[in-house]
Amino acid sequence: MSTYETMPFHLGTERLILRPWAESDAADFSALLAERGKETPTVERIRTAIEELLTATETTGIALLPIERRDEGDFIGYCGLIIGRSSAEEPEIAYELFQRAHGRGYATEAARAVLDAAAATGRKRIWATVGAWNAPSLRVLEKLGFERDHVSTEDNGEVVWLTRSLP
Repeated sequence: MSTYETMPFHLGTERLILRPWAESDAADFSALLAERGKETPTVERIRTAIEELLTATETTGIALLPIERRDEGDFIGYCGLIIGRSSAEEPEIAYELFQRAHGRGYATEAARAVLDAAAATGRKRIWATVGAWNAPSLRVLEKLGFERDHVSTEDNGEVVWLTRSLP
């Protein structure tokens, strides 16, 4: 079993609430993924994905969490920790927001809360992987104190690997 504490699954910031997934998030999550410009996943497929996320959370003690704006109460994206290309000991931070929410500091704000939650688990290092083309996301990670580690090439292009030590 893990030697790490379970990550808090309810996080709050001045403007945002991060909380566990609910079945009612499926339509918004599907719409968010559709903004990637590929196919739109069905709401039923997203419901299954949410179940898989919740099961993974029970197993790993880390979570990818929906983000809501506190005042508006609307779903604007997700942020959290995943195994991804890394490990349960040194997970990846992941985030994605609706385009309408870009440029307002929400990703940085949510990610700061997630980094604090990661530190509370006892972990010492977090990874991030980002497409080399994604300058806005790289800026967010730079603001959060991530440093470039290396670059790999995957089917969809270059991926920048970054890391950040936790207190």
